[in-house]
Amino acid sequence: MTSSRLAPGAGIVTVPGGRPAVRTAEGEFLHLDTGTADLAALTRHLVGGEAASDAEVARVAAAFEREGHAVRPGPDEGGALTGRTVLVLGDARLTGPLARYAAAEGARTRHATPEHVGRLADGEGADASTVVVWCLDEPVPPGLWDAADRLPAHGTAWLRCHREGAHLWTEPLAAAPGDVTSAHVRLRRLAATSAHRQLAAYWAGHRTPDNGPHPGEAAAALVAALLTADLLAWAAPGPGSGLPARRRLRRVDLRDLTVTEHPVLPVPPVAPLPGRGSGPA
Repeated sequence: MTSSRLAPGAGIVTVPGGRPAVRTAEGEFLHLDTGTADLAALTRHLVGGEAASDAEVARVAAAFEREGHAVRPGPDEGGALTGRTVLVLGDARLTGPLARYAAAEGARTRHATPEHVGRLADGEGADASTVVVWCLDEPVPPGLWDAADRLPAHGTAWLRCHREGAHLWTEPLAAAPGDVTSAHVRLRRLAATSAHRQLAAYWAGHRTPDNGPHPGEAAAALVAALLTADLLAWAAPGPGSGLPARRRLRRVDLRDLTVTEHPVLPVPPVAPLPGRGSGPA
């Protein structure tokens, strides 16, 4: 039988002259009452994989499992993205490190094309274990992501980032109908600024040619790590997996690599206003 092991991030702390404690993965300390179980034998079981020496050690180990502080590793377990397919497209300086990080977590990484994304957006080959990640080292050209915004409606997840001047934006991952799309982000950003006309003109291409700054190696690694974190949240088991990542807009300042986060919600559909004279007299 596979023995219990301490969950990643969890540990047992021995306090000189006091009761032992469990340090949880979240950094909390909980008093540990082992009853009649031998602490050394319990530690050998949870850390070294030694079989439980008696029923009391097995009982306490089972309590660790129930509370999520211990797990039973399966044979040849892969990374958190095992069984997932990550389709990347866009600028290689951003997609390169992202593909490496996703593969290190067990994902199948593939390069995609806008045409491939368009077919997925029409429901052709849609798969709930697939996510499209599109990274741009420039502002988003008008209409480029319109088709991709339909991906979640067909069961394919959708994650993206783009640069505007010295700021690189990572947008929320969309995994289901009703999640935040790139169109929602644009509407929310327009509503949040008094310079909405100028921002809309900027997005429409009425601007001088882009002159960077382009993300360097450190910035690209940071952005790839942030996107990978969103993928890990999406792949986590359980209902509503990764919901915080699906409601979070990040701005990375490429000049000093500071990251700011902004909550963002979907924009509900609004019925068109009735035409003149269409209402009751």
